[in-house]
Amino acid sequence: MLSQIAFNPILCVTPSALNKKKKTPFCSSSDSLLCRTNSMAFNHRTNNYLRHLESMKILPSGAGTIPHLNAVILGENLATEEEEFVLPSEEFASQAHVHSPEQYLDMYKRSIEDPAGFWSQIASDFYWKQKWSDQVYTENFDVTKGNINIQWFKGGITNICYNCVDRHVEAGLADKVAFYWEGNELGVDATLTYAQLLDQVCQVANYLRDIGVKKGDAVIIYLPMLMELPITMLACARIGAVHSVVFAGFSSESLSQRIIDCKPKVVITSNAVKRGSKVIYLKDIVDSAINDSAKNGVSIDVCLTYDNTLALTREDTKWKEGRDIWWQDVIPQYPTTCPVEWLDAEDPLFLLYTSGSTGKPKGVVHTTGGYMVYTATTFKYAFDYKPSDIYWCTADCGWITGHSYVTYGPILNGATVVLYEGAPNYPDAGRSWNIVDKYKVSIFYTAPTLVRSLMQYGDEHVTRYSRKSLRVLGSVGEPINPSAWRWFYNVVGDSRCPISDTWWQTETGGFMITPLPGAWPQKPGSATCPFFGVEPVIVDEKGVAIEGECSGYLCVKRSWPGAFRTLYGDHERYETTYFKPFAGYYFSGDGCSRDKDGYYWLTGRVDDVINVSGHRIGTAEVESALVSHPKCAEAAVVGVEHEVKGQSIYAFVTLVDGVPYSEELRKDLVLTVRKQIGAFAAPDKIHWAPGLPKTRSGKIMRRILRKIASRQLDELGDTSTLAEPQVVNQLIELADS
Repeated sequence: MLSQIAFNPILCVTPSALNKKKKTPFCSSSDSLLCRTNSMAFNHRTNNYLRHLESMKILPSGAGTIPHLNAVILGENLATEEEEFVLPSEEFASQAHVHSPEQYLDMYKRSIEDPAGFWSQIASDFYWKQKWSDQVYTENFDVTKGNINIQWFKGGITNICYNCVDRHVEAGLADKVAFYWEGNELGVDATLTYAQLLDQVCQVANYLRDIGVKKGDAVIIYLPMLMELPITMLACARIGAVHSVVFAGFSSESLSQRIIDCKPKVVITSNAVKRGSKVIYLKDIVDSAINDSAKNGVSIDVCLTYDNTLALTREDTKWKEGRDIWWQDVIPQYPTTCPVEWLDAEDPLFLLYTSGSTGKPKGVVHTTGGYMVYTATTFKYAFDYKPSDIYWCTADCGWITGHSYVTYGPILNGATVVLYEGAPNYPDAGRSWNIVDKYKVSIFYTAPTLVRSLMQYGDEHVTRYSRKSLRVLGSVGEPINPSAWRWFYNVVGDSRCPISDTWWQTETGGFMITPLPGAWPQKPGSATCPFFGVEPVIVDEKGVAIEGECSGYLCVKRSWPGAFRTLYGDHERYETTYFKPFAGYYFSGDGCSRDKDGYYWLTGRVDDVINVSGHRIGTAEVESALVSHPKCAEAAVVGVEHEVKGQSIYAFVTLVDGVPYSEELRKDLVLTVRKQIGAFAAPDKIHWAPGLPKTRSGKIMRRILRKIASRQLDELGDTSTLAEPQVVNQLIELADS
């Protein structure tokens, strides 16, 4: 590796020299970020856990030889296809929380060698009613040694709502804006200070207590991006209730499934919401879900409904007396003070369902203390957050990103957060940048899907807005392809803003692999290096760790504070899904490559989960929905590359004998999926299949289906082992029918 190579004489590359592509025989202390010295390369001995990061001490080798660096400096040049990495400017790096590879490596080293001391020091910045025990964490990642078990700060007594709101009000931030809310329509907005946030959180918390919600009880939240959504999350956290936010785009069947699983004391929703020009009747969906749940033995006695008059009038809202309660009729009547329920760090905070490789969604359980410390810390460092920043994450709170990086992570840091109710292209493709300018957004965090979508509208929708307030950009949900990265960097960020390209999951609670904006050169499309306390491992199919430059399965070797603790009501599935595939490791389900400089490149899901616009959708869920149609005999679903969504859903469908193919039936099958799961899970393509390629044992050869769906017909491989090889040719012939 690079750090084993000696350079002679001492050579340093400064940012200005990189831009001019010439050698500089000396460096100032401010230029030390990129210094290479013989002594550094020769004397620097790296511990085992740093073996893939050691070259961060010096310039990445991917750049080529020193006189011919293909690099660009923030704020000085555009990133083009020829540039292999982007360097932080001296000004940005000097003001960053982590300003050099050396500082990162020192902090990372401590986080791995002394995790108890590292995380205890950070945790001490929060309020604890009682400090944790001497044993900061316990863990067992190896199923061969007993049950999987993770605990952080056990015995520590705290409350995340208190740390999000009360702590800041008491520190003098009462008048600081906590949330700017931007409505769907232009000119419709609202503001909430930390003092006002505390008042409203307490009112909702008091109401929940009054109707019998206690510590440990589940609360289902099915709300759009109104300020009432994070308010309700925080209110649940204040009294120790376990909130389960369901994305207000899921169907009634999906909502019912979650109600039946967690048996909530109350469902909280809105009568409707406008997204773009479309009205979504949320209360109708909830009514249907509650009725379905009752048939399965789970009854809901209270449905608290926010009156969103901008989308639907009360008079036009369907209503069940005795069960349905208008938010505005009851919440304002409650006191604006509410006692805090003090919780153990390992008490559950929330339950969030995520797709898996079977038809049943998994209820991921996150606990209080470790999640609090981890989300706050990752937010601060990955975005280089400063108190003056205005932050906007475009994610919905129905997903983990909205939990960790709309609500908890930012608010724990006392940030000002922008919430947007509507669609990013309404009333036109410039709406996002209109919002950035209106609120002077400095940190903008979004999904590659949105980036690719807005790219298609042309640069003019971006460049007609100033965007001068932007300081850091972020990407989440799926790998961002290099061309979209460069457009995001060059056009949206005016070549000034580093991009935090984050890899993490619902299960991890927070960022796992991410750039720290001022610390190192970025490679467009790479998530770069692990966050503090995270020790990634790439293994082969046998679970053997692979060293150096490689590709394989991404695992994690040890626990981190934000890790999920179990799957709700199914610890066995938790162990089977995440820890049994490769004993001793947490298995992410993602493929990953590591280059010669130790940079990590995510390559997508390796299990039967498709990542569509950053939403993880289990193939089994879609297949189950399709075969529920009376005319569908069998279905197999695969993911194919999509220029905007990242992946799209491609379904092979075998019909019941005698049923003819028709466009009407095709549309009906798509509607079936939309109805049972949600519009975001609808197949883009229905491919008629008289049969499916199966082995003699009956296993569907999805590898062949992926090749047919992607039109890689010269890469089908050996089909002789199929029970009926002729099926492949039939599928190819029907590909475009």
